[in-house]
Amino acid sequence: MYLRGGIVVKTHVLKATPENVIWGHYDNEREPVVKVKSGEAVLVEVVTHHAGDAPDYMMDDEIKELYEAIPEEDRGPGCHPVTGPIYVEGVEPGDVIECRVLDMRVRPTTPYGINFQANWGLLYDDLGKEEHVTLYKVDEKTATAEAVFTYKYPIFLGTKSGIITPPESVERKPALEGVRVPLRYHIGLAATAPAEKGKINTIPPGVFGGNIDQRNWGVGDSLYLPAQVSGGQMFFGDCHSAEGDGEISGTAIETNMNILVQLIVRDDIKTESPLLETKTHWASHGLHPDLDEATRIAALEMIKFLETHKGLSKTEAYSLLSVAGDFNITQVVDQEKGVHCLLRKDIFEK
Repeated sequence: MYLRGGIVVKTHVLKATPENVIWGHYDNEREPVVKVKSGEAVLVEVVTHHAGDAPDYMMDDEIKELYEAIPEEDRGPGCHPVTGPIYVEGVEPGDVIECRVLDMRVRPTTPYGINFQANWGLLYDDLGKEEHVTLYKVDEKTATAEAVFTYKYPIFLGTKSGIITPPESVERKPALEGVRVPLRYHIGLAATAPAEKGKINTIPPGVFGGNIDQRNWGVGDSLYLPAQVSGGQMFFGDCHSAEGDGEISGTAIETNMNILVQLIVRDDIKTESPLLETKTHWASHGLHPDLDEATRIAALEMIKFLETHKGLSKTEAYSLLSVAGDFNITQVVDQEKGVHCLLRKDIFEK
């Protein structure tokens, strides 16, 4: 049970065990590992696919067991271990599920995170076509992360996932001395199962959500996702302790985390793509390989929202976005690049 605003919320626990995790794909035909009613919460364990980059810091016995239990041939075509699916009772395709983050904590046995400078990063060609690993220590008391060491990755990772690098096989060097990065916990991946059958890659995000890497989605904020299949069949993964808009090296600070998420069926919210509500802003999302097109989609999605929920005409909404909408790059490394349009909530009269 979880107490929120004086109300007791029933809470389910979903551990990152081999039975509850699939690696690198969504599958809408997979049996749900837990069923919840609207308004109930789930405490979800999320394990990063980069734990093997510093196994002596990032892997406890349960994480080692998970890595061993899911062989490489069962991973892919994407890279993320995802926990789920979670079936939300009463949900049908087109219904909107609110994913409200109640709490996020770094996994207590592994208070570290990995930034991987990857072959899919923005500057891979410009910086010598090398891959590098930087380990950060996450300090929840100071709400900062500090680099512990860095090393040149010894092989070409390519599209592999979950590779374990023995510590003695690389030369670890100090990095970013005197620098502390403010923590900004967020869930990088939350998806309703795509409508398409089969193993669907976790890397590109879509209308179903997925690997959006939206750093503004933290504790107290809600992401609204349209269900594609009955029950929604939700998956969570790819948690971060900090990320810059763009995520340009290829990753954020990839962290093992425990997240508490309340799932609510919302009849009063209409959206056909991921929609974020923070304490201060609304945010629509545009996803496309071309950033210009992603920006256009984000604008059109926000115009739809303003028409439906604020009663504005298209031309009114277009004017408003030009004078008050902030268009930011979400990420440029997930095949489908992301742009989000942020609009302050306090510009509307209550």
